[in-house]
Amino acid sequence: MKVFITGANGMLARAILKKKPAEWKVLGTDIDVLDISSPRAVERALGAFQPDLVINCAAFTRVDDCEARREEAFKVNAEGAGYLAEVCGEHGTFLVHFSTDYIFDGRKSSPYQEDDRPAPINVYGESKLEGERRVRKSAENHLIIRTQWLYGDGGSHFVRTILNLAGERDLLKVVNDQTGSPTWTEDLADGAIGLIGKRKAGTYHLVNSGSCTWFDFASEIIKSAGLDTKILPCTSAEYPRPAKRPAYAVLSTEKAARILGGPLPDWQAALKIYMKS
Repeated sequence: MKVFITGANGMLARAILKKKPAEWKVLGTDIDVLDISSPRAVERALGAFQPDLVINCAAFTRVDDCEARREEAFKVNAEGAGYLAEVCGEHGTFLVHFSTDYIFDGRKSSPYQEDDRPAPINVYGESKLEGERRVRKSAENHLIIRTQWLYGDGGSHFVRTILNLAGERDLLKVVNDQTGSPTWTEDLADGAIGLIGKRKAGTYHLVNSGSCTWFDFASEIIKSAGLDTKILPCTSAEYPRPAKRPAYAVLSTEKAARILGGPLPDWQAALKIYMKS
């Protein structure tokens, strides 16, 4: 099967490439080769390779930067996704697109289901939601996977940030009023490939099992690293950021678990394996 992957240098794509089935013949591209916000470039690239499957891992993910660079965020996260969907729709190509918990406002007190009403509270969430809409509109054969709090090999992420800060400071303050599910890209890749293999179309939530606050996550990182850095909880108000974050954005993965034969591993177990590696 010929597989075309965008954003190939990012964390998620790297994990997918590491976990990919042997029968996949993959062409991976990134911004230096393909700018998905250019419709002509997308049409040329997909037309030349003629893939059976397109996996879109390209995205503008710097949440705070999106607030000041709204046009750029929408150009990549919405328009770019739409251009891929249009070409895939024309050729009947299966499209896998990754989205985010940030399409929700975080006001629920129970895990979000796939059909819950979106209500993004920042530009990043708005742009990703519009990307979902364009994928659904143009690509009949599509799989949208919403995930959150990613970490893994390559790129910048929370685990690396906490370890770097712990090497510089004796005391860290970490937000304790935002709740989600830390997700290892390799577990996410396994789940995504499982859904792809079963040709499951539609929208699915896919994250590591369990949930915690950023403070809980940071504490587990420090513990797993065997460090003695002290961590104190703080509120989001004490650590203001340009973009608002959902207070509670846990995603229900029951739908995906029924297809995959169970949920992804517990987030704490996944973190321990990642830290050892």
